[in-house]
Amino acid sequence: MNKINAKRLVQLDSLQSKIKYSFKNVELLNRALTHSSYANEHRRMNIKYNERLEFLGDAVLGVVISDYIFKKYSNYPEGELTKLRAIVVCEQSLDYMSKKLEFGKYLLLGKGEESTGGRERVSILADTYESIVGAIYLDGGLEKAKSFILNYMINIINDAVNGKIFLDYKTQLQEYMQQKDKCNIKYKVIKEEGPDHNKIFYVDVSNCDEVIGTGIGKSKKEAEQNAAKSALDKEGLLND
Repeated sequence: MNKINAKRLVQLDSLQSKIKYSFKNVELLNRALTHSSYANEHRRMNIKYNERLEFLGDAVLGVVISDYIFKKYSNYPEGELTKLRAIVVCEQSLDYMSKKLEFGKYLLLGKGEESTGGRERVSILADTYESIVGAIYLDGGLEKAKSFILNYMINIINDAVNGKIFLDYKTQLQEYMQQKDKCNIKYKVIKEEGPDHNKIFYVDVSNCDEVIGTGIGKSKKEAEQNAAKSALDKEGLLND
């Protein structure tokens, strides 16, 4: 268990007021805000970090958004629902939400990650949002997680419906290639560099076994997005 001191508890109380949810088990919130780089720098303390919560939160977020748009937009066919969900839950949207709620200033980061701008890194903040969703789900159940998600993401959903938010690069590339041919897009990690708490990922995206883009990132998701962006750029299709 992560030991929480009095100063940290004050910080967590402040965040709970901000997100309008009070944890029965505040340790879950603390864990959701603990990055692997911090745990790796304090190995002897056996600190739990947020990657498992991120995994769970990703699934909960997908269910909640899918359920909401399925019921709200009953005239949308499956393809449009899929596109809408992809926009709403993309890394950029989750990063935006994390920054709006100032999650970055509550993160526990390793010194290396801190010094390289981890508190503002898109991939870390998007993952943190998913981690907090997972923590709320474990602490209060699906309805509490649903309330948290929809309280803050309704505007993003509305903007996506009204065409004010563009698709993420991976979805843009998928749609373009589906129109162009029937081959399947595949992403492959070709190399990893650095220690576990500060890895750099290199990803190739291929279509019909032909590499069409390459990306680098601090997470696999970020590297995949950059690979897709590279492919779109080559086609002159960037939708920025």
